[in-house]
Amino acid sequence: MALNTSAEAPVPVGEISRLIGGWIDRLGAVWVEGQITQLSRRPGAGVVFLTLRDPSHDISIGVTCYRQVFDAVADVVGEGARVVVHAKPEWYAPRGQLSLRAAEIRPVGVGELLARLEMLKKALAAEGLFAAERKKPLPFLPQLIGLVCGRASAAERDVLENARHRWPAVRFEVRNVPVQGVHAVPQVVQAVKELDALDEVDVIIVARGGGSVEDLLPFSDEQLVRTVAGCRTPVVSAIGHEPDNPLLDYVADLRASTPTDAAKRVVPDVGEELERVRMLRDRGRRSVDALVAREERGLAHALARPAMEDPHRMVDERADHVASLVDRSRRTLGHLLDRADSELTHTHARVVALSPAATLKRGYAVLQKDGGHVVRDPGDVEPGEALRARVAEGEFTVRVDG
Repeated sequence: MALNTSAEAPVPVGEISRLIGGWIDRLGAVWVEGQITQLSRRPGAGVVFLTLRDPSHDISIGVTCYRQVFDAVADVVGEGARVVVHAKPEWYAPRGQLSLRAAEIRPVGVGELLARLEMLKKALAAEGLFAAERKKPLPFLPQLIGLVCGRASAAERDVLENARHRWPAVRFEVRNVPVQGVHAVPQVVQAVKELDALDEVDVIIVARGGGSVEDLLPFSDEQLVRTVAGCRTPVVSAIGHEPDNPLLDYVADLRASTPTDAAKRVVPDVGEELERVRMLRDRGRRSVDALVAREERGLAHALARPAMEDPHRMVDERADHVASLVDRSRRTLGHLLDRADSELTHTHARVVALSPAATLKRGYAVLQKDGGHVVRDPGDVEPGEALRARVAEGEFTVRVDG
């Protein structure tokens, strides 16, 4: 249960240490897996001291065991080896230090490691971390390349030399980190995160030379795989040689068989690109020449036509035809006008003959009443009524006598 303490009633350090030791004693023995980072076998001592470290995190714990416990696996276990320890947590009260007292140490064999990696591979694949649609395309010509590799390693030299040989202007942002051992995973993860955070970095290469299965284990670590999967910058995996396939190869956007292959896949060859430009330029020149030649042949063929050799001939032919049509239209119009004039004359003669004015000229007169009505019947007028008589040369007034 929780202690009842206060500023006025504190608990002494010794009592706290004793209580922590009691709580730890109740944990019982546990199986712990880790990687041996420090190993101390003092001559004549009956106890072996070693440090177990979590390969994926910056966490370690001290382990002690009797010499006979360690001697049982001394031939196959050393610094850097992965082991499974059956130990009981112990609390050293005078110094407030936690450690493990090992009763049994078992080395983790290659077969078991490979089986675990296969299980992890299936689990990550089921999450979709290896899906092809998640892969990001690499830039054609990266301006700045991030490189994660061992210090002064052959992998670093292969990448830098081959990349600069292919494209001398290429620039690198290099992060030198341990590429094997207990410190490899956290430092590689940190380097990848730092490079991914730089906006000017266009692609990241994680490179390492060949090695044993145990040497390449950091590049199959789940934490590193998930870090690469979350990168916004394309990542190229160049680990080991062609047969080596750490899990980093599956999650990376591009898998290179070797560091040299990574340089060739990431950076274009300036000589090849210049040759490609020359070939495209020659191809374009040939295409333009062929187009011009084709158009020249078409133009020559067009100029060879009669209409182009003597263009005025067609105009002259059309001019004669137009003149003929004008004459014909003029004659037709003259005939039409003559006929219309004749018809108009005949019509005018008939109109004159039938006109009332012509009748008046023959001596007739037209009598009209005051309202303008023409008198047609003697019964229409009254004695003494004044009428207007219209004759050919004018009109005058008459009066009815009877």
